[in-house]
Amino acid sequence: MKIFYSDTHLGHAPEFEVFDGGVRVPNFEVPERATRILAALKQTDWADVHAPADFGLDPIRAVHEKGYLNFLASAWTEWLAARPESDSAADKSALLPATFPPAGWRHRPEGLLGRAGYYMMDLSAPIVAGTYKAALASANCALSAAEAVSKGERAAFALCRPPGHHAGKANCGGYCYLNNAAIAANWLSSKGRVAVLDIDYHAGNGTQDIFYERADVLSISIHADPDFEYPHFSGYADERGAGAGLGFHHNFPLPAGTGDAAYFATLEIALGHIREFEPGYLVVSAGMDIYADDPLGKIKVTTKGIGEIGKRIASPGLPTTIIFEGGYNNDALARNVLALLEAFK
Repeated sequence: MKIFYSDTHLGHAPEFEVFDGGVRVPNFEVPERATRILAALKQTDWADVHAPADFGLDPIRAVHEKGYLNFLASAWTEWLAARPESDSAADKSALLPATFPPAGWRHRPEGLLGRAGYYMMDLSAPIVAGTYKAALASANCALSAAEAVSKGERAAFALCRPPGHHAGKANCGGYCYLNNAAIAANWLSSKGRVAVLDIDYHAGNGTQDIFYERADVLSISIHADPDFEYPHFSGYADERGAGAGLGFHHNFPLPAGTGDAAYFATLEIALGHIREFEPGYLVVSAGMDIYADDPLGKIKVTTKGIGEIGKRIASPGLPTTIIFEGGYNNDALARNVLALLEAFK
């Protein structure tokens, strides 16, 4: 199986994020997540690791708004320039806003911190020196995997970091800056119908935002119920698409404690929608935070269960681009990723 990975992700290493209640904690989305998976893949006899190609900005601009991309590209240098009086490294360690627009207040300010609040959904996506380059490389990994599948590979894996499925048309959030799965799916959509299946613990709100009014891309997300879990304001079962996209989006919110059997039952319903849609390509947002011992999750799927999920997703035989998303138990992460991928090798 072709695997696409870039060391550029190492430059994105925020020291902290801000948790519920305003608690500043060490960032859970660390470089070790990707490097551990890469090391495990290199120990197999089936992983063929490649650096991604550079697809330029056009496939990214096709998904994300221009103003948002300009903000991501310039935010760090603007942040440093805005604080020349500070000698403290802590004062410059990351850009995070303190003010966000409530519903209906959507005037875009010109000042940096105003734009940060406008384009950032929460306090878990700090911008640091290497963020933009890492996000671009991550998107190129996804595009390279999609290209490999379009040229005849049965499946390809994009070892993306930072992840992407919380990034909407014009926002970052939840560790995500560019929506790798949506960028890959949109690129593939010029070649045929595409289904996106998100199995991350958290709702794929960014992917939903991007494809919500489209009928050529079916988007499905299986996730913890947003009534009790991030992202809270998106991912409900009654969100089914709009306009031309009405009926082409499906959310499957799950209760805390969902185990293997209940997850499989929901997955079968989702796969039924995919079969009915008859796509030419499948894109999977593969989050391993559904694992029973993930520190950020309350769903209780086992490693064996993740392997079975992989088998069931592979069963329709669709050309499949697998995009790495969440998963924060670093001791189990590589084992879980390999359990999923082995169904496609």
